[in-house]
Amino acid sequence: MPARDDTDRGRATRVEEVESRPSGTTSGALVPMPARPDPAPLDDPRRSDVDEWGRSESMRTLARQLYDPIYRHWFRAEWEGLEKIPTEGGALLVANHAAAIPSDAPVIMHGIETELHRPVYGLAEHLFKALPVVGTLWSRVGGVAAHPENAYRLLREQGQLVLVFPVGTKGTGKTYDERYQLRRFGRGGFVEIAMRAGVPIVPIAVVGAEESMPIVFKIPAVAKALGLPYFPITANQLLLGPVLGAVGYFPAKFKLRVLDPVHFDVPPDQERYSKSRIMDEAEAIRVKLQESLYDMLRRRQSVWFG
Repeated sequence: MPARDDTDRGRATRVEEVESRPSGTTSGALVPMPARPDPAPLDDPRRSDVDEWGRSESMRTLARQLYDPIYRHWFRAEWEGLEKIPTEGGALLVANHAAAIPSDAPVIMHGIETELHRPVYGLAEHLFKALPVVGTLWSRVGGVAAHPENAYRLLREQGQLVLVFPVGTKGTGKTYDERYQLRRFGRGGFVEIAMRAGVPIVPIAVVGAEESMPIVFKIPAVAKALGLPYFPITANQLLLGPVLGAVGYFPAKFKLRVLDPVHFDVPPDQERYSKSRIMDEAEAIRVKLQESLYDMLRRRQSVWFG
């Protein structure tokens, strides 16, 4: 009988709980809660102006201030056809490449950013990006790893100006006797990127970089041991010594000619494009640049004064 008493007491307790609830509520019913105010937006966790590509506008501004005297008084850069570069929207800038330590990329980027007030992102070799300190500094001033998807995002999704050198290290590794002779532009990957992104290609012919740090000869054994594409001995090193010659450029006069933009009558974002069309377009751009270089060299009266 004690078990029955416990049961009766339990029933009585539950009845009292039910009777004590406010009218209109039942067991398991949802009780309305007061509305909470919308949470405040989260602060941007970044504590600097470094964007997703590693570029810092404050760092880029400092670089422009430091580089401007070199651009204007040492290289005395002179542009022709700068108005052909779009002032808005994406465009792929394609130029010839030279000098043991390339001097053309900073000149092109500085000139466009100074004159057109548009940022330029320069695609760089992965090896260059991996160098300690140098790779980080290059990212801060607009360098991006040379990968098709990086270029596509910058061009298609963000509408930026992107600078690429299709000849790559084959251009910077030339000896002085091969100056201004454009090598084959690879398989034309830069053309396919422009087609996919739906942007024009703007060719830029550069005269002056070849003489700023000319390679006299190369040492392949050292390059292989260090894992480098080439190990140059430059005229700068022979004249100024191994240390100063590695960072000191000759004051060659820079002249840059912007050619007419090349547009492609194909829809963007296709899964594949004609390989033969890509190769033909790449070769046509190479020929245009080569002819422009020869014309500029014919008109040039002096390496140092233009």
